[in-house]
Amino acid sequence: MSSLSDITGYLTRWIDSVAALIVNTLSSLGTRKRVQVIEEEDGSFVFQSGTGTTPSGLPFERALIANGTITADHPGNVAALLRGSRAELVLRPSRFLFRPLELPKRATEFLGGVVRAQIDRLTPWTAIDAAFGHGMPAEAGPDRVVVTVAATARTMVQPLVDALSAAGADAVAVTTAPPDAAPIQVLDHHARGVLDAARVRFVLATVLIVAGLSAGISLSAAGFVGANLASRQDDLTRRIAERRLALRAGRESAAQASTPLRALERRKQQSASAVIVLEVLSQILPDHTYVTELRIEGDKLRVIGVTRDAPALIRLMEQSPHFTRATFFAPTTRAPTDPGERFHIEAQIEPVFALRS
Repeated sequence: MSSLSDITGYLTRWIDSVAALIVNTLSSLGTRKRVQVIEEEDGSFVFQSGTGTTPSGLPFERALIANGTITADHPGNVAALLRGSRAELVLRPSRFLFRPLELPKRATEFLGGVVRAQIDRLTPWTAIDAAFGHGMPAEAGPDRVVVTVAATARTMVQPLVDALSAAGADAVAVTTAPPDAAPIQVLDHHARGVLDAARVRFVLATVLIVAGLSAGISLSAAGFVGANLASRQDDLTRRIAERRLALRAGRESAAQASTPLRALERRKQQSASAVIVLEVLSQILPDHTYVTELRIEGDKLRVIGVTRDAPALIRLMEQSPHFTRATFFAPTTRAPTDPGERFHIEAQIEPVFALRS
């Protein structure tokens, strides 16, 4: 379970990092104008354009945002300022909860995912219910870093974001700054169907799941096809062997071979080759088995040796297509100097050996 949890956590952090990279790259390629919306101590908001002037020619516009609407002395100027823009909403630090988070230095590669996984421990909210972000990591000792996490309830931030989006902003980035520290972005909202991190994260997770299912199906299909091909190959080999036997028997019958030389040849074809028998045994017997004596008497094989598990040898030989009727022809014993059980096994040799000679 621990390994599965580690893998799931790693994939989640990887997806978060890739999603953030894609969104940031697409945002940097955009041509939206930049507007700062700064919250004042009295609760009002100052709207400043990145060009330095507003549509009215003044350096800034002032307005109130309440209940999802913007109230200003010149609402047309505010709407013109926000239309098609990327609004950077800077909220007072008093709205946020700041917590330090100490992590291993290697965790900085997936810092966004790590912070997301720790939000419910650091704050009263879950990752879904909170608007949160983190600052740049700072050294905290050997192989350790510390980051400052800023979080607040999403229900507090969302009405402000909705008001700016309704007024014409294509994107809204919510930031705040802890005392004597750099600003921290806690929310990046994209309106009108523009990609955001949540959408990209969902697409990446879907792609990974589909790829995993496809790989599993492909492996299963490959295993099934491989087993089917192996079965067909075995069947074809058996038919070829049967055909060779029939052709050889036909030639011998036509020639009516009766000379001692031909009798010896027939015996050679019908008898098992000791080299092939030894090769097959070396493939069947496990590594802890040692053969001390091997006899071939016609179509009967006798094997004597030492092994750790003598009964298992009977099963292995019976499973082989080259032997049948494997059994012990003497009791299995164990001597103090032997590394295992001393066995005496005999089995019937199948004529497949003659076909391969």
